[in-house]
Amino acid sequence: MSSIRALAEELAARGNDSLRRLFAARSDLIAPGVPDFAALAARACARLSLQRALETLSKPQLEVLEALVLTTDEDEGRSGSAVELRHAVGSATLGTLDSILAELSQLALTYRADPPDSIHSASGSRRRYYQPVARVREVLGSYPAGLGRCYTELTAVSAFFAERAAGIVNAIPAATPQQQQVEHHIAAAYALERWAGLPEALDGAPSRTREVLEKFTNWPVGAVPHAEARVRPGRRTENPVDWLLSHGLLVPIDDEHVELPRPVGLALRGGRIVPELSLEPPAPPTATTSVALRRNAALGAIGELLRLVSGLAVDAAERPIETLRAGGVGIRELRRLTSGLRAEADQTVLALELAAAAGIITLDVDTSTWRATAAEEWLALSRPDQWLLLATSWLDTARVPTLAMSSEGGAQLAPLAGEGQRPDAAAVRRRILEVAAELSAEADAPEGRACVVSPGDIRARFEWAQPRLARRLRGLLEGVLAEAAMIGFTGSDAVTHVGAAVLRGDFDSVRTLLEEILPPSVDRILLQADLTAVAPGYLEPALARRLALLADAEGRGPATIYRFSAASLRRALDAGEDAASISEFLVQHAETGVPQPLAYLVDDTASRYGRIRVGRAGSFVAGDDEATIAGLLREPAAQQLGFTQIAPSVVVSNATPQEVATVLRELGHAPAVDSSLEPVVRLRRVRGAAAPGLPTPAPRPAVPNPDDVEAQLNILRNQSAVSSNGDEVAPMLGIETLQKAIRLKRAVRLNIVDALGNSTVEELRPVSISAGRVRVFDPERETERVLSVHRIIDVELA
Repeated sequence: MSSIRALAEELAARGNDSLRRLFAARSDLIAPGVPDFAALAARACARLSLQRALETLSKPQLEVLEALVLTTDEDEGRSGSAVELRHAVGSATLGTLDSILAELSQLALTYRADPPDSIHSASGSRRRYYQPVARVREVLGSYPAGLGRCYTELTAVSAFFAERAAGIVNAIPAATPQQQQVEHHIAAAYALERWAGLPEALDGAPSRTREVLEKFTNWPVGAVPHAEARVRPGRRTENPVDWLLSHGLLVPIDDEHVELPRPVGLALRGGRIVPELSLEPPAPPTATTSVALRRNAALGAIGELLRLVSGLAVDAAERPIETLRAGGVGIRELRRLTSGLRAEADQTVLALELAAAAGIITLDVDTSTWRATAAEEWLALSRPDQWLLLATSWLDTARVPTLAMSSEGGAQLAPLAGEGQRPDAAAVRRRILEVAAELSAEADAPEGRACVVSPGDIRARFEWAQPRLARRLRGLLEGVLAEAAMIGFTGSDAVTHVGAAVLRGDFDSVRTLLEEILPPSVDRILLQADLTAVAPGYLEPALARRLALLADAEGRGPATIYRFSAASLRRALDAGEDAASISEFLVQHAETGVPQPLAYLVDDTASRYGRIRVGRAGSFVAGDDEATIAGLLREPAAQQLGFTQIAPSVVVSNATPQEVATVLRELGHAPAVDSSLEPVVRLRRVRGAAAPGLPTPAPRPAVPNPDDVEAQLNILRNQSAVSSNGDEVAPMLGIETLQKAIRLKRAVRLNIVDALGNSTVEELRPVSISAGRVRVFDPERETERVLSVHRIIDVELA
């Protein structure tokens, strides 16, 4: 029976609780929903779904599954049970293996199968036998458990080895019984299969041969230059690599790479596929740091991050952030922002990425600039809500900010460039932090101490808990931990309480904790006689913006120093301030009064300001009669022109002369347009859409949704048929039949549809299948053809 149909029958026989556990572990099986159990089984056997499921397996589960794959054969009807696996897996009891096999079956990675033909006794019938579901072997790859392929497979993939296999066997007297000569490569492969696993296979080998073989213990493929030229059967050599190649214990798969055959690998492991089952996870770390040090480090990181993002929002609101033609923020613009924010370049990069992820700044496609479309909404949030928004945005973004940060090696991307993202970044980032939190919870840290989690600790736990997912940590682990420290998820390499609460989705606790540890913003400043002001903490947003307009910030940190100067005061006067408003602001917020030098500077700068005025106008209106101009200014219909009187008989407007003349004519005047003067028209265009507003942080919804699970169960239980040939099932069954025909080297009858919809039935021999295409051999034409899988509507073994 097809493995898909067998799995469908098994799923239909399960109870609802078992199906709920399956959907909780593999939520993609019901996203979207399936019509019946056959479609559910087909989706469970899909390559992508299997890849996701295998990434959730722990090391012992994966080792048992790989051992089951290597000890079973669906085509030969050879299934496996805990009894057979006990001989292939070291340090494992029958109870442990039975438990792990049941877990794999619950995940729909295996299905219950009949015992092998050789086992039909009453005692054997009590055992539970399993087979891996379709395509598990394909997803695991060519080297499950780190073992190479058998000799028969190697002769099929390497024409060079197939030609020389017989010569290798004939040159080894112990490889053939009664020293019979072997002529065909298949017979040679079987002979090597028997001989290579024997202990005496290494008799007469040069010194250090076993040392060379031990390099292939965990992975069967290695690099050997000119490997094919070093195969010389029957010749004596003291080079261990040449000896292994000449005796078939290493097989060249091309001129630069060799593979250790499976019988040799098993012999090196003492005949076991898994020498020792890893049942216990690595011990949690023992290094600790003080809770106070962790709190202070996280508090400093959180405060600095909020200062940088707020400063970036204000800066981008006044001056949009320019981008490169190829995308991203250039080094010159990055330096400008870094200087203005008084930060390190890496801190500016993180602030840019987080501001974009949170929607504080958005890309204006018309001008290719980043604009602060939600700066006001951001500055109006409380500090706990600001940090929570940044933290959740960072967890869920597909971008990797560290790719744009300075590094000792490798290319550095531009911040906000399109290349700075990975599709799996959000999932891997969250899982890294969850593992760090789990290690911290498991560690028995003394009171007043916090567990320090290093990248090595996280990598070791990943290698045990999710070994296939651990491969994705490359290029992400160190960067994620560095970003987590800059955001406040960790402090002194220890997971903080607020970081753990965000991972749990307990946002109320996050706000409560941050309100307790974050110092409140202040609305008072210390004015000094040297024309400086000291902010004794984090200023309220409105006060910080007003003070930044009046003075220039110096230094870094929460206690920022602002220096007043004539230039900074003129900047405020240009923005509409005057001496009275500046003095009132300083008196209102000064802790100890306004020093006399600062008061003199304000009055002196304001007194000299505005003696010469510079403005902008698109047109002017001059009249001979002052009364006419005064009446024009009182006209309600003329208010749209925005007249400004600069002399008793002269007014100016930002409108063009033609627009002014049109309005004046409507009012009954007869203006004369002076065409000798070219007006300067500067009408500001507001670009970009209105600010969409900031997202509201919310805990991640349960996946899958309980209501969706119950709805799916109702659909499945209401279907009377266990199997069907729907749109999702039929292609999977066809691919499964084609793969079986390839393994057995049998012909199939294919019902093929051409571009016009005409169907023909042909008997062909499939050779390989990949990427939606199947390569077949046509015995009538004696040629090979390539067919699209979607053109095949029916497949059956000939």
